[in-house]
Amino acid sequence: MPSSVQLFRGQQYQELKGQCLQQGRLFEDPEFPASDQSLYYDSAAKGNVEWKRPKDLCEDPHLLVDGMSSHDFHQGKLGNCWFVAACSCLALRKSLWQQVIPDYNEQEWDPKNPRKYAGIFRFRFWCFGEWTEVVVDDLLPTEHGELIYCHSNVRNEFWSALLEKAYAKLAGSYQALDGGCAAEALVDFTGAVAESINLAEGKYGEVIPEQMKLFEDLMKVHKRGGFISCSISSPGRPSEAETEMGLIVGHAYSVTAISKLRLGERLVFSFKAEKLFMVRLRNPWGKKEWHGAWSDSSEEWKKVSDSERKNLGLTVKNDGEFWMTFEDWCKNFTDVDICRTVNTSYFSLHKTWEKKMMYGAWAKHPEPLLNRAGGCFDNRETFLQNPQYLFDVKKAEDKVLVSLQQEDRRKYKKEGKGDNITIGFEILKVEDNRRYRLHQLTVQERAATSPYSNTRSVFLRRNLPRGRYVLVPTTYIPGVPTRFILRLYTDVPSKLRELKADRPKMTCWSLLCGYPRRVTQIKVHSAEGLQKQDSSGGADPYVLIKCENQSQRSPVQHNTTSPVFNTQVIFYRKDIDSPVTIQVWNSELLRDQLLGQAVLAASPGDPRERQRLRLRGKGGGEAAEVPAHISVTALSSDDLAEL
Repeated sequence: MPSSVQLFRGQQYQELKGQCLQQGRLFEDPEFPASDQSLYYDSAAKGNVEWKRPKDLCEDPHLLVDGMSSHDFHQGKLGNCWFVAACSCLALRKSLWQQVIPDYNEQEWDPKNPRKYAGIFRFRFWCFGEWTEVVVDDLLPTEHGELIYCHSNVRNEFWSALLEKAYAKLAGSYQALDGGCAAEALVDFTGAVAESINLAEGKYGEVIPEQMKLFEDLMKVHKRGGFISCSISSPGRPSEAETEMGLIVGHAYSVTAISKLRLGERLVFSFKAEKLFMVRLRNPWGKKEWHGAWSDSSEEWKKVSDSERKNLGLTVKNDGEFWMTFEDWCKNFTDVDICRTVNTSYFSLHKTWEKKMMYGAWAKHPEPLLNRAGGCFDNRETFLQNPQYLFDVKKAEDKVLVSLQQEDRRKYKKEGKGDNITIGFEILKVEDNRRYRLHQLTVQERAATSPYSNTRSVFLRRNLPRGRYVLVPTTYIPGVPTRFILRLYTDVPSKLRELKADRPKMTCWSLLCGYPRRVTQIKVHSAEGLQKQDSSGGADPYVLIKCENQSQRSPVQHNTTSPVFNTQVIFYRKDIDSPVTIQVWNSELLRDQLLGQAVLAASPGDPRERQRLRLRGKGGGEAAEVPAHISVTALSSDDLAEL
C-alpha cells in the first residue's frame, strides 16, 4: 500500500462518512455535484440525464459481485474505451485493484445493516507522482433508468461505474474522459512507467527477428505484472469503423494473455510448427471480435480437442475476448501501449532497479540564464535554457530507463487548454567532473534522443557506457510552460540531481582562497603510436588530465597502442598561468609507467579545433619527444557561464 496518500480537494472519507451517518443522510458531493457541470466541460452541452443512486436502479446493489474480472463491464456512451481497456487490465491483478479500491469490503453494501451505508466511496489514483484519494457520492448519470456510461454485465454491480465517476472528478468532468490513452489510465492506477510503440513504423509485421524480440519483451512485461493495450490508428478511415477482419479502428483493446505454446506431436503435424506464439485480447464493448485465424469459429479450433485447449490454456468465452497469432497481431494493429511495473524491491527474485524521481517545470523568463523553456534540440540558441539533470553511469555499461511525464492537462479542458504538449528529452555525455549547467555544446556528445510526442509521457530504454550525463527534458516548441516529473531507473545508484548553478558560487572563502577566473574544457579523443609494453605487443593505457590541484583520470583501455579515450573534463581555474597537463600512463600491476605527456596553456585565444599533439617525456616543454601523439580539443573562456 502507498506510504502516504494525498486527499483530493481535502476531502477525508472517514470524516465525511461519519458526519452523514450521524445526521442520517446520504452523502452528496459538493465538489462534484449531480449536475451538468460534472458531465460537461463545454458549457453549451446539455443532457437529458437523471442522477440516480444504485438502490434506485436495483434491489440488491453491490460494489463487487463474485470478485472482479476483466469481463465485468462495458463502455457505455462515452468515448472512453481506453479507460475501459485499462480497467480490464487492472482487473487481472488483485493486488493492484485493491490499491485503487482500498478496503473494498468496508465500502461494500451491508444488507444486514443498511444504516451503516452513507452513499460515499473512495478510490486512489497515482497523480503526478503521489497517491491521491478521491471521494465520490453514489449518484450516477442515467437515461430511462439505465446507466449511460461504464457499467457492469451484472445489473447490481457498481464498482466500474463508481471508479469511472472518481476518475471523471479528477479530470474535471465525464466529458473530459472522451478520447485518451489506455497507458495513461494504467499509470494512474498503478504508478507504472508507460511506453508507446508504433508497430507499423517499426515494421514488426514484416521483420521476424524484431517481431520475436518484441514478443519476448511483452511476455516478460505481462509475467511481471505489467499491462499492454493496443489499437488501430485511423488516418483516412472513420473512427470506430470495422476492418475486414472484424477489428474496430481507433478502439483500445486490452491484452489479457501472451503465451508461447509448445505443441504435442499430433498438433505439430496439423500446424506444421512446434510452437505457437499467441495473444489473447478483449474488446471493451464485449462484442465485435476478430474474424481471422484462431477466431471463435475458425478452422484452427477444429483441429484442437477440448482437452488440448484446456492444457494449452487456449480458453475462449463469447464475451469479446479472442485469440490471435502474434504475427497477425503485429500486422493488424498499429499502436501498442505498454505499462511496465518497474521492480524496485530488494526482496525480489527478478531484477531490481534503482529509482530516482524529480519534479520540474518548464518556465519562461526573459533573462536567458533564468529561462527554463528553451524548446527542443533544433532550437540551438535556446535548447540549453531548459532544466538540466545530471546523473552517473558507474558500470562499464548500464541499461537506463527514463520516463518523462507532463502534468495531466484534462483538468484544463474547460479553459480550452486541455491538449497534451509535445515533449521529449536529450541525453548528453558530458565532462566526467561537470557540476554546473551547460551553456554551450562543444565537446559533449548526444548519447540518446527520446521520441517527441504529444502523449502525456515519453519513455526511452538505452544502454549507456560508463560516464557522466546531462538529461535535458524539453517541450518541442520554446516558451511553453508546464510541470513535469522525471523518473530514472538504473542498475546501480545514478545520483540524479538537477543542475541549478551556472558557475561556482562566490563565498567568503573565495575572498581568502581566490575565485576562478577562467573555465577550460578538455576532450582527449585518442592516442596513437604508443610504445609496446608487453610481450603481446600491446599496452594498457589511460589518460590523466591535471590542472592546478584538480585531476581527472579515464578508464584503462586494454591491450592497445592506439587507444580511443573520448574523455572530457572541465576546470574552473584560479591561476590562469598554471597550464593543463595531459599525461598518458600504462596501467601496471605494481607501478604505473608514464608513456608521455603534453602541456597546454589553454588560453581563450588558442585554436578551438581538434589538435594533434606530440607527446614528450617528463620535464616540461624542453623534455624529449616520444614517438606518439594525442588528439585533443581544448576550449577556454574568461566568462564562466559561457561553457
